[in-house]
Amino acid sequence: MTVAQDLIGKAERREALFGIIGLGYVGLPLAVELARAGFRVLGYDVSKRVVEGLNAGRSHIKDISDAALQEAIAGGRFEATVDPARLAEPDAISICVPTPLSKYKDPDVSYIVAATEAVRATLRRGQAIILESTTYPGTTREIMLPALESTGLKVGEDFFLAFSPERVDPGNPVYQTRNTPKVVGGITEACSRVCAALYAPAIDTLVPVSSTEAAELVKLLENTFRSVNIGLVNEMAIVCEKLGVDVWEVIEAAATKPFGFMKFTPGPGLGGHCIPIDPHYLAWKMRGLNYKTRFIDIAGEVNSEMPLFWVRQAIEALNRHSKSMRGSRVLVLGVAYKKDIDDIRESPALDIIRLLEQQGAKVSYHDPHVAHFREDEHEYRSTALTPESVAESDCVLIVTDHTAIDYDLIRDRARLVVDTRNALRRRR
Repeated sequence: MTVAQDLIGKAERREALFGIIGLGYVGLPLAVELARAGFRVLGYDVSKRVVEGLNAGRSHIKDISDAALQEAIAGGRFEATVDPARLAEPDAISICVPTPLSKYKDPDVSYIVAATEAVRATLRRGQAIILESTTYPGTTREIMLPALESTGLKVGEDFFLAFSPERVDPGNPVYQTRNTPKVVGGITEACSRVCAALYAPAIDTLVPVSSTEAAELVKLLENTFRSVNIGLVNEMAIVCEKLGVDVWEVIEAAATKPFGFMKFTPGPGLGGHCIPIDPHYLAWKMRGLNYKTRFIDIAGEVNSEMPLFWVRQAIEALNRHSKSMRGSRVLVLGVAYKKDIDDIRESPALDIIRLLEQQGAKVSYHDPHVAHFREDEHEYRSTALTPESVAESDCVLIVTDHTAIDYDLIRDRARLVVDTRNALRRRR
């Protein structure tokens, strides 16, 4: 029996031990789903606080309840560790670490490199390594493969290496880890077969592709598609504002076309870890190949300018009421990057708050899911949404449309509303 056949057999019998590097928004939901499928899972994270909390049955990820985590622990199917030496134990290791951008918007793959080094230090014959972190095409083959083969083990024979992009949508009530189709591309055909077999018990639909590069590009295409189309509709919002036309009316009418149109809506800018960041990975890679990704660059410019556009809308609205932004009290509704979650990564609300304060505004915020956050050495705390807090504000600026927000109160008591999400109209 070959090493590949042995590992596939372990997967089918649920005898494989899974390792997860990085127990955040991607890693923890994957770990719980694998445990539900019958695998034993060893989670590894560099944060002692996170590991201790998880082993005590406390989830720090909103999409994973304490009860779901505790069920996995009670069944002996999940534990977490901060000891990298234990990475020798798993038969399969999924790497789910952050991939941010540098201040120059170049890829920062330091977390992937660190995870790869941790795996290399304990790599043994019969292990499968799967990178899930979004990155530029070529990362798996160019960074991970040489490091892992430096151990003397051969890919596709002794160990198996693949890329399978995460597709996590925090707060989505319909699509979670199990029922979201999962793309898998291996360095070799054996790598693809082994990694698909490992994921098959926990994922409803697997989508094999021919290479790691193809799998890496799948995730970048998905989010570049969204970035470009959001950029288009954001520019349309600016066009409509200059023409004195209601952009929401135009969008709703266009969306009645049963073919050839997909509805996107404007807003205050891009947020979350994926859409504001992923297209830059592709743009960076192409610059090295002497090609300029024009759509990506233009969409990025438009989307990054939206916080300033909405701040200017607030300034003009106050001017129409004979008030200056300097000294005005502005209540920002919602700082999470999307509704009904607690995630503020890359949230345009943070840019809006910063721009408002630069204009001299006295800014407060309310978010039912974000009690406090720290930005630029300043601690912010959510204020209560009351008739008094609304009436005392010179302007209410709606950034995130949380369903828990009382929009009737805003409509009845606010002096002035700047609504980036069309929330008031949609809640009538």
